[in-house]
Amino acid sequence: MLKDGYHDIPAGKIAAIVTHLEMREQVMMRPLIAPEGLTLETVKQPDCEWYRDLFMRIGGQDWLWFSRLELDDAALGAILNDPDVELYALMQDGVAQGMVELDFRQPDECELAFFGLTAQMIGQGAGRLMMTHAIARAWARPISRFHLHTCTLDSPQALGFYQRFGFVAYRRQVEIADDPRLSGGLPRDAGAHVPILSQD
Repeated sequence: MLKDGYHDIPAGKIAAIVTHLEMREQVMMRPLIAPEGLTLETVKQPDCEWYRDLFMRIGGQDWLWFSRLELDDAALGAILNDPDVELYALMQDGVAQGMVELDFRQPDECELAFFGLTAQMIGQGAGRLMMTHAIARAWARPISRFHLHTCTLDSPQALGFYQRFGFVAYRRQVEIADDPRLSGGLPRDAGAHVPILSQD
């Protein structure tokens, strides 16, 4: 058990407080009309490079998303092509600007594995459209729990956004990982809100 007080994070590492949230029954949402020029489309068997590009534009540069960038094509493809993983892309003028990834691989539940928009889409109502769709799709299968997690590396708006849609926090953890900017997984200028504690 952690003692109260400050705890050092080693140089070369990043740390985040992770909040786990869940929904135990479907929250009924009114259908939304997509903002003009935007569509939410199912993506079948996505190309790994296409996925990495979208992943990076949504979360890599601003929020230090790195987990999927560390996977090779075989490992990433195995996830994305699994019949129990559903991927949706928010499209604008033929370019993906957001993603909803639903993971049903654990029996009786769905994880909102990834959810996000590129910076230029914020404030246009696209997030509400995507979450309404995510909730409907998750509960279209016979599940008893829809869950996700967010952390202090994410947008400070994320936690409140999820709670407004009916997700309830039930667990908190501290996650420590190698800083992906030092390994070359992300550019050095990514995640400007998190200073690099270099080992140099």
